Amino acid sequence: MNRRFRIRKDESCISCLRCARECSFGAIEADSGKVLRFHHERCVDCQRCVSFCPTGAIYITEDENRYRPNMIFGKSDIDEIRLQAETGGVLLSSMGASGSAVPIYFDRMLLNASQVTNPSIDPLREPMETAVFLGQRPQGIERDGCGNIVDNLPPHIELRTPLMFSAMSYGAISLNVQKALAKAAEELGTYWNTGEGGLHESLYPYKRNTIVQVASGRFGVHETYLNTAAAIEIKIGQGAKPGIGGHLTGRKIIGDVSKTRMVPEGLDAISPAPHHDIYSIEDLAQLVMSIKEATGYRKPVIVKVAAVHNIAPIASGIARSGADIISIDGYRGGTGAAPKRIRDNVGIPIELAIAAVDQRLREERIRDRVSVIASGGIRNSADAVKAIALGADAVSIGTAALCALGCHICASCHTGRCAWGLATQDPELTARLDPEDGARMLVNLVNAWTREIKEVMGGMGINSIEALRGNRRALKGVDLNVKELEILGIGYAGE
Repeated sequence: MNRRFRIRKDESCISCLRCARECSFGAIEADSGKVLRFHHERCVDCQRCVSFCPTGAIYITEDENRYRPNMIFGKSDIDEIRLQAETGGVLLSSMGASGSAVPIYFDRMLLNASQVTNPSIDPLREPMETAVFLGQRPQGIERDGCGNIVDNLPPHIELRTPLMFSAMSYGAISLNVQKALAKAAEELGTYWNTGEGGLHESLYPYKRNTIVQVASGRFGVHETYLNTAAAIEIKIGQGAKPGIGGHLTGRKIIGDVSKTRMVPEGLDAISPAPHHDIYSIEDLAQLVMSIKEATGYRKPVIVKVAAVHNIAPIASGIARSGADIISIDGYRGGTGAAPKRIRDNVGIPIELAIAAVDQRLREERIRDRVSVIASGGIRNSADAVKAIALGADAVSIGTAALCALGCHICASCHTGRCAWGLATQDPELTARLDPEDGARMLVNLVNAWTREIKEVMGGMGINSIEALRGNRRALKGVDLNVKELEILGIGYAGE
């Protein structure tokens, strides 16, 4: 029996059995005599038992058993081979890519700081603009016959902070999570994204801060859905699984999830890999215009794609399709379920993608036709600042938001047994998250990041997100080769 982790307890255990009640994976059980029994092979290291043990008696360690060392086949390689030999199935996992071979370029870039000739700015005493407007920019000022300025501003959305919440669908996550996201977005003056699972009616009051998604499966898509939103996102791909569609297992298609997605209970909800009405940029333009027509040309249309090797020309085509915003999801983007091989081996890091896209759009003189959102592996405010300096208008966070709600990234979302009540539809588990408490944690997180962004910009001598956007002179690389520096469009530290 394969064991990744071992559950241990020390002498401070008082046999309160709280750990057994909290474990949703059946790794800790208690018999009638209050004797704890550990099923190590079921443990996913979600840390729920550790967090709720009143005496700190429980802790999780990696299993000490090791195969004979081999330079090519590690323990995880052998375990996965044995599992597939037993089941004949595709390996599924959750969250973002776990491979360590691909560099995290955010960690290899340093930000510049002001010193003498370009003084820094004190964000506590001087104005610091973090608001962002996403959408097409007008090509010029128009005046009527009387000389008055004509309002020719295309539809846009305004964010008080350059941070927004990534798409996470109802079904993949609980309704309580979406309520927390919606409440936080409303308070923060930013936006949350429904993902491809439709919009539960209880969330309609948050429509001014809601982005709804149209994916290939068209789950939950209808005219009211499109108009109950601030913007509409056409999902072509996502960073965790470029080139393939979505899949929500039938055990999560129950109750309101079934009604909201418009899928029969117990039936798997599968979004095909392609949109069967999109096989060219012209086809995409047709869908963009159809959505704009359905919403009275009042709402911006976003096109979401995964970061892949030819992302720059793809973004150029999207910009010419009439879309107002491009959302690019990088290699480390999270997911509720994806084939492990695709998650860990397909796509490119968001840092390279954003730099390439921004440069291409500038060279073609169409950068102002679209705004660009970066997502996929944004871990902190410094990552956000660097992504914007590389060319993004704003960044979107998903995994970080879930961590604020309690997620410990045990990568078991696809099982539907999330111990923290996030990626599950089990009523007993979803009740573990109070939407009000969740919203408060999300608001605290985004406010903290926003304050840090102001501090960083102040130290750089920059007083607005607009001045930071695409300002790659503020970035310097370390431990990067010449080609990487060229794609990122930055110099080497010390130059």
